[in-house]
Amino acid sequence: MKTNPKQMTLQKSFFIVALLFLSCSANAQYTEVINSNRPGVSKSAFSVGTNVVQFELGGFSIDEEHTPLNFEINGFGVDFAVRYGFLLEQLELSLDGVYQNDTFTSNTSSIPFERDRANLRNFTIGAKYLVYDPYKNAEEEKPNLYSYHANNKFKWKSLIPAVAVFAGANFDTEDNPITPPDADGFSPKVMVATQNNFNGGWVFVTNLIFDRIGNDFSEFQYVLTLTHSFSPQWVVFGEAQGIKGDFYSDNLFRFGGAYLWTKNFQLDANVAFNTKDTPSVFNIGFGASYRLDFHKYKTEQ
Repeated sequence: MKTNPKQMTLQKSFFIVALLFLSCSANAQYTEVINSNRPGVSKSAFSVGTNVVQFELGGFSIDEEHTPLNFEINGFGVDFAVRYGFLLEQLELSLDGVYQNDTFTSNTSSIPFERDRANLRNFTIGAKYLVYDPYKNAEEEKPNLYSYHANNKFKWKSLIPAVAVFAGANFDTEDNPITPPDADGFSPKVMVATQNNFNGGWVFVTNLIFDRIGNDFSEFQYVLTLTHSFSPQWVVFGEAQGIKGDFYSDNLFRFGGAYLWTKNFQLDANVAFNTKDTPSVFNIGFGASYRLDFHKYKTEQ
């Protein structure tokens, strides 16, 4: 989940407020509970923390119908990611991708033509680095142990986001029926990710992505994700994703939630859809995230 566990618990107890503050101050990257990018598609500005290996896996249905061109696509997909906090708290290495297995059905003739397809829609290896963290000096702030309102009111400085940059490489196979025609081999991918952590358990993440750079079908994407945690275990989210490219353009919307089963294990579910018919999209997805936590604070190393 993209929500920051440091702000998830909204208890009026002064003791809990103090504990939350200490948790925020301890380390800007590592969190005591898993911090997943699921169930949306945006990437958090923060890493998982040094010596943490995190696995994120999900499955989703595929139901698309292109009215003008009179074809349908039905099947399933699997999205996966492995994240590793390497050397520095600000640095994260990642591997992620999407596998798609579907049936393409053309209804342009009296007898429908079907074609089974199966391949990776994308496969990316890269690194993300946090270049600016407005929360790194959080220890300078002291909680007001006499006012719940003072600890949870809106703060103007929360409008200043954390900022991370990502650089990676796409690897596409030749003659892939799912990717753009000339998308075989290597192509760069870059991203800027920002994250605002607001009081009250609200987190806003923005991604600006330039994908398959140098390809004839390179594309620009933006992803806006808003999450809200209303208990220590439950979080809900809404997301808008814009895709602009010559091969595929769309505006997608996602809604869903996640449940924190244990501090290292999360379950999630979401629905995705658009508002056009070139093609129409409706997907249902479920997933899970799990981490192997070998993190040590600097004083313990």
